[in-house]
Amino acid sequence: MTSHLHTHTLRNTLATLATGSVLLVGGAYGADSAVASPETAVRIAQAEVIPASSIQQQTLYLNNDRAYSYNLEVEQGVTVNGRYLPPGAEIQGQYVPAEGGLRYEANAVIIDGRSYPLNATSGVLTDIKDPRDTDTGAIAEDAGIGAAGGLVLGEVLGDADLAEILGGAAAGAAVGNVTADRVVVVKPNDPINLYP
Repeated sequence: MTSHLHTHTLRNTLATLATGSVLLVGGAYGADSAVASPETAVRIAQAEVIPASSIQQQTLYLNNDRAYSYNLEVEQGVTVNGRYLPPGAEIQGQYVPAEGGLRYEANAVIIDGRSYPLNATSGVLTDIKDPRDTDTGAIAEDAGIGAAGGLVLGEVLGDADLAEILGGAAAGAAVGNVTADRVVVVKPNDPINLYP
């Protein structure tokens, strides 16, 4: 009988302690944080975007018809597939041709010197006419070449007049602007969002 009474008392004490522990833990975090934490954890665990940018310190001019291996860095810490990617973590991958430009495809991330697999892709980084070929200096150079061509052509065919020279300059400028390559320009601080 005494043994049964001790067992019953021990069970009640353990139940009281267990309830007290739960209340203590719940009280330590507060009701609001206990409710908010699971939602936050779910939102972080299912990151929809990895904010990144080029790790290179110079502007890149990338042709739209070939692949380039360059690394990015994480701009803002996120959790992807249960792994936290801290700001500054290095993302390895490459820019690959896509309709209308290039797309970045990530395959790994370096955290504290260790490499982890990462499958994430950017949207299309749109190509533009190479600004190095279409800036004022480049167009002026093409216009000068065109003007010289107009002058030479005028001399070969007869006396060169101002209209021929100006016509050659305009043609040179137009050719320079039309024949410029299309490139994707990636500046060091430009955001590149990756989607896991």
